[in-house]
Amino acid sequence: MLTDLLYIVSGGVCLYFGAEWLVRGASGLALASGVRPLVIGLTVVAFGTSAPELVVTVLAALEGKSEIALGNVVGSNIANLGLILGLTALVSPPKVDSKLIRREVPVMVATAFVVPLALYDGVVSRLEGGLLVLAAFAFTGWLLKTTAALPPAAAELTARKEEVTAEAGKGSGLKLAALTLVGLALLVAGGKLFVDGASALALALGMSERVVGLTIVSVGTSLPELATSIVAALRRHSDIAVGNVIGSNIYNVLLILGGGAVAHPLAGSLAVMRTDLMVLVGITLLGTLFLRGGDRRISRPEALALLGTYAAFLGVVAAF
Repeated sequence: MLTDLLYIVSGGVCLYFGAEWLVRGASGLALASGVRPLVIGLTVVAFGTSAPELVVTVLAALEGKSEIALGNVVGSNIANLGLILGLTALVSPPKVDSKLIRREVPVMVATAFVVPLALYDGVVSRLEGGLLVLAAFAFTGWLLKTTAALPPAAAELTARKEEVTAEAGKGSGLKLAALTLVGLALLVAGGKLFVDGASALALALGMSERVVGLTIVSVGTSLPELATSIVAALRRHSDIAVGNVIGSNIYNVLLILGGGAVAHPLAGSLAVMRTDLMVLVGITLLGTLFLRGGDRRISRPEALALLGTYAAFLGVVAAF
């Protein structure tokens, strides 16, 4: 069991640094090619922070571990809203930009309902996965088009990502290319270690792969979003964390779940996952209520409600 834990920790470290270096290298290369920082922030950085989930989900799917793949997607989305948004708002209550919320929150809500719909027949097929991946690229294209001329109020939301890409742009093309390749290699190696360690730990502790996917794997692969959001909150840029959470939840369903199903059809029982999916839909609707427009802030009591919901979910998962 000690070896399994070492695999999980080592895999998590590789996933974190792999994603970080991949984003820095790819962003720097894109900047050197003349791509606008905003475009990089909405594409390379957004996809980069979802890379750990994508790698772990695809590897789990290829190894026939559908419960880990599905648990990772569902658990990550629940953790994003309950744990990450809750902690961020507790540290520094973010102001919610109504213009951005009206555009992306409805998509997040829709994707929460997509998961149970896709599992209605007990499997997310390759066709369904392909459609989800296409929807991810369509969403990205739509996002780029609608944010081509951001209003002044939204300028602050892109500040952090522009800082990241500007920092990434320092260095030679060869160094940036090497950083990108090393990051990608670390992601693949870390994902393999993480899945193998989590699967073995589940067997050693008598836990189901579904529970491990919903807890250990989902939190581990959400480390980039968690780190980014906490740092943003400490620097009084909590509103950026809101955008990260919303975007991550959308891509987790469209790109991550879709990519996993394309790699190998994902089998899942609605009866077994009923509680997980109810919590996913419920916490998405609760988060949407707290994210309502009008340029308001998510209050600390609301943050505690999100954290409490996540804690209750973990309690139920552990009990059953």
